Order: sequence, then C-alpha cells, then structure tokens
Amino acid sequence: MKAQCLCGAVSLETAENRELHACHCGKCRVWGSGASFTLAAQSPEITGSEHIAYYQSSEWAQRCFCKHCGTHLFVQVGNDYYINAGLFADNAGFETSSQIFIDCKAPYYDLANDTPKLTEAEFLEMVGAAG
Repeated sequence: MKAQCLCGAVSLETAENRELHACHCGKCRVWGSGASFTLAAQSPEITGSEHIAYYQSSEWAQRCFCKHCGTHLFVQVGNDYYINAGLFADNAGFETSSQIFIDCKAPYYDLANDTPKLTEAEFLEMVGAAG
C-alpha cells in the first residue's frame, strides 16, 4: 500500500493492511484536532526521509511530519509505525478495529464502530511503557 504527504516529498509503502486504530489521547487530539486514525506497520519503506522532522512527544513515542507541508505522517513507537490513514489514496475497505486511550476521548464525538477499547493504562502496559 502506498501513502504520501500533501506535497509529495515523503512517501511510504507498506504491506496490505486495512485495519485502522483510533487513538484518543490528548497528544493525538492536539496534533490533529480529534482522534488519530492510523494503520500499524513495521519498518515501512520510506522515500524522502530527509524531509521528515521528528518530535519526541513522550518517553516512548515520536511524532513525525513533513518539513515542507507539515503533513502528519506517523507516530513511531520503537520499530512500530502508526501511519496516518489519510495519507493513503486507496482507502477503500479501511475499518476501525480498535480504540486506545478511550478514557481520554473528547466528549464532542463518538465512533459508531463497536471495537475493542483500551484505557491509557491498559495501552501503556501493552506496549511496555511506564504511565
């Protein structure tokens, strides 16, 4: 699957995956004004990596964006990449399969999908990060 930023300076390619994960943490909401919808990938092929800026947003994750157009590209947690779903032109068949930081969700929206929901503490335990 292929993805790219708004200006095309950065592109990513990853294995087929149609499962979205919604993150409701405060950082994702500030970064994108709502839940962040991502596809999980390990070591995607990245073209234009010299155009990526990195921001260490927590002890265990960094947020990455295009230096030129500002597009939010992905959140990196170790070797795992959570690529923003909006970067994929071919998004037919995407389905939200889980929600994390559900206890931090803003009150102004709800998702209709019935998905597994993890609290902040449950997610941090799952990825082995301290709370």
